[in-house]
Amino acid sequence: MKATQNPPTTASATPADLLRMAALYLRRHGWTQGSYYDIYEPADYPTPPACAAGAIGIACAGHRVEHFSHLDPDALADYLAALGVFVDYLDATAPVFFIDEDGYLLDEHTSPYSWNDDPARSAEQVITALEAAADEWDSLRTAGGETR
Repeated sequence: MKATQNPPTTASATPADLLRMAALYLRRHGWTQGSYYDIYEPADYPTPPACAAGAIGIACAGHRVEHFSHLDPDALADYLAALGVFVDYLDATAPVFFIDEDGYLLDEHTSPYSWNDDPARSAEQVITALEAAADEWDSLRTAGGETR
């Protein structure tokens, strides 16, 4: 590298950035329910319609991944952080509680998978929730990323 060249910089994406990328992906390529990607698209199709979690996976990896366990360690950490922010947002705004037949709480967190797959859910609701979760994450952080 010559002295006049600027060294490359790598800025890591925040969970909010990844959620916004996922929302943009859904706007551009479509949304689906019941699986990460539209099951009618071939496995090698690079930009299939996706569910919320599938779109977050694509935002983290930069390409289609069949399951989050297929992400490399850095992308997996980003995926889990972004999905966690999304779950926190859903818990606060659209809580879904699963109660067994004896009245016991089975799950205290909203599943982004079942939330996405609710038959009454629309693509616009998913996109809006991803963007709102990103906005909330940003509102709770300083410009440097620290918690306010």
